[in-house]
Amino acid sequence: MRETPDFNAISLEALRRRRGTKWTRYPPDVLPAWVADMDFDMAEPIRAGLAGMMEANDLGYAPKLPASGLPEAFAAFAARRFPGWEVAPERMIAIADIVQGIHIAIEAYTRPGDGVCTLTPVYPPFLQTVAETGRRLDFCTMVRGEGRYEIDFDALRAAIDDRTRLLLLCTPHNPLGRVFERDELEALAELAIERDLVVVADEIHADIVYPGFRHIPFASLGPEVEARTVTMTSATKSFNIAGLRCAVVIFGSDRLAERFNAWPERIRGAVSSFGMEATRIAWTECDEWLDALLAHLEGNRDFLHAFVAERLPGMRMVLPAATYLGWLDCREYGLEPDPYRWFLDRARVGFNDGRDFGDGGEGHVRINFATSRAILTQVLERMEEALQ
Repeated sequence: MRETPDFNAISLEALRRRRGTKWTRYPPDVLPAWVADMDFDMAEPIRAGLAGMMEANDLGYAPKLPASGLPEAFAAFAARRFPGWEVAPERMIAIADIVQGIHIAIEAYTRPGDGVCTLTPVYPPFLQTVAETGRRLDFCTMVRGEGRYEIDFDALRAAIDDRTRLLLLCTPHNPLGRVFERDELEALAELAIERDLVVVADEIHADIVYPGFRHIPFASLGPEVEARTVTMTSATKSFNIAGLRCAVVIFGSDRLAERFNAWPERIRGAVSSFGMEATRIAWTECDEWLDALLAHLEGNRDFLHAFVAERLPGMRMVLPAATYLGWLDCREYGLEPDPYRWFLDRARVGFNDGRDFGDGGEGHVRINFATSRAILTQVLERMEEALQ
């Protein structure tokens, strides 16, 4: 058994030497708590594997997918983490980026002017891809219920008409942290079948689910549902390797695969050899690291939730069941011109602006708590001091 990683053993000095977007967007006096990058070191097996490639000067073009071991690695990983979902490796392709895959899916399964439906507030590229491809955004705003956000199925049905062709589903949901239960997913599936919708399920956060909850892959709901579902996922969020650019697409039917793959391979994006190997290692050798990560994130989630409840009385936060992202409702404070700008200017903390997540995001910010407890505490104490 490998040594348990210490996810608190990171320093601001080391993080500020990083050149990624999270730590270079803002001036040095701002604590960044925005984009969904974690601050932790990568799992040791991934680091060793990439170091071995460097030592061997193995920097050529990536192998073709069948020779990479990636399809079998994900199928086995899915069987361990999501019992009941049997993934067919032959219906899988690798792409560089899920957002790029969503662009292609919208182009492949809809026409300009068609409707693409999603649940807001939602990961901003969902909204951007619909606009950029010239499709119509059909949205249903999630509503806050008792301890969680809920789907308003009446509003969802009203949002879908005879021009709606595709349901773009974020599950688990970003930024609301919802892990949808089976009855909710089955209701969505029933609606998709009734209205003949293709479902594109972005399940990139499926590995970051807390005790008491279980992620159910949408495609696992049955053959009729699977046949209309395209699942997209990646190791980049769970294993903190977003810069290596590797994701997979799993098609529920040959028909869906043919329409997506009709787009030239060059447009779909080539995966790097580093990204492919790091992803394979993540899915085959890093289960212990992932379990330790989840324990740390659960502690940070609970600490954040308690801090907000006890020391930021005008703020509201629903405890997320998944992801390492908190959704903070700041409307009672009346922060002008908006909470994002107010906390950036007054507290020198950089969040995601809730307005970027579409309807239901006004007056909110999204916080990334995938960091050390010390850094998370600094972020929260800066907020508290600025609000006094």
